[in-house]
Amino acid sequence: MSGLLAANRRAFNADTRYSDRRKYFSPATYCQFAITLPVAAEHATGDLLDVGAGDVPYRSWFDKRVTTYHTLDFEKRVAEIDYQADAQDMSGVVASDRYDTVLLLEVLEHVPNPQRVVSEIFRVLRPGGKVILSVPHLSRLHEEPFDFYRYTRHGLKHLFDQAGFRAIEIIPRGGLFCFLGHQISTALICSTWHLPILRDLVFAFNKWLVVLPSFWLDRHTDHSKLFALGYVLVARKG
Repeated sequence: MSGLLAANRRAFNADTRYSDRRKYFSPATYCQFAITLPVAAEHATGDLLDVGAGDVPYRSWFDKRVTTYHTLDFEKRVAEIDYQADAQDMSGVVASDRYDTVLLLEVLEHVPNPQRVVSEIFRVLRPGGKVILSVPHLSRLHEEPFDFYRYTRHGLKHLFDQAGFRAIEIIPRGGLFCFLGHQISTALICSTWHLPILRDLVFAFNKWLVVLPSFWLDRHTDHSKLFALGYVLVARKG
């Protein structure tokens, strides 16, 4: 992503951090809010650890649903990060059997050793605790050079089976229209967000003519889900 586009994407994230507008950045973002987060909110309980929390955009979904909400990331982008550590080795900061829920949204593709991350999640969960995860299946390269993998539902099940997880549920989200729409949305929003008035017109155009139609088309046409944009996984520590 070019310098202007990257700067505008960061500015959009900052401007919409606590706003409902964030979910309309693109069809891919809308999928996260419309599919992933309701699933996560349904399963999240007790003490929750958000791994790879970034700028902590989803906290409001869980504050009233869990007892405690803690965050971990390898860098401290915002003050709300409780633990600064690598998800591949949290042993120095997170005790074993500490959490009832672990949240891992759009993180596993960015770590070179995903099996280590899955094993660490198993370690920090209490018996019967759940991990809630989302990963891409269709995606362009992003956050390079830290972009290592894309996942199928079969690969995900293998990773979590190997780590000892049970009751593994994998839900597809989005599809080819959302993937293509995400590219259009990124170009539209990130090329105009620095321009007052125009950016609001482009935002409205993007919401009604790109984001929502792409989401609708995938829900009503891609019944096989062979082109899933990504997956949501829920699994329990046996």
